Amino acid sequence: MLPKLEKPYILDIGCGSGVPTIELAKLSNGEIIGIDINQSLLDKLDRKIEEEGFSDRVKTVKCSLFAIDFPDERFDIVWAEGAIWIIGFEKGLKEWRRLLKPNGFLVVHDEIRTISNGLEKIASCGYRRINHFQLPEDAWWTEFYRPLEKRIKELYMKYKNDPGVLKILKEYQNEIDMVKRNPKDHSSAFFIMQKSQES
Repeated sequence: MLPKLEKPYILDIGCGSGVPTIELAKLSNGEIIGIDINQSLLDKLDRKIEEEGFSDRVKTVKCSLFAIDFPDERFDIVWAEGAIWIIGFEKGLKEWRRLLKPNGFLVVHDEIRTISNGLEKIASCGYRRINHFQLPEDAWWTEFYRPLEKRIKELYMKYKNDPGVLKILKEYQNEIDMVKRNPKDHSSAFFIMQKSQES
């Protein structure tokens, strides 16, 4: 849904182990910086970057969402999958706007409940909404929760005599059970926006 940009400069906020970061590198010929607070996840991403041959244009930086320290108007695209909830939708839109070049793009993946009031916030935060769409209801289940549940069952057997591990596994299983009971409440959406010119 974004126009083709020649060598865009992209910031991936809350990149984790870099699933979207690597896809962004494959889909563009741009330079990408992935930021996250978790160094072990960044280390995994660094290995993927090396394996994919992207070392010349993809970098990682350990950085908190509360202390993003890049110059104003540096990026063509700011991408954030599942990270904006940490600081809040409206606050994220406002704070990350300065990072975008004029007419730059912000792409955010957030909870489905954000749609109701999130769409109203886009214009007041200085953006033009290009589009938004909900992920299929089964996307989280197929891609994340089903494999997680399978792994939990394996770990229950492996650590059946370790109360500490079993407690953590039970917490994850409780989350999975909650999603099973109310799958619609746990779906998510993408918001695609363009920085509007300041009046």
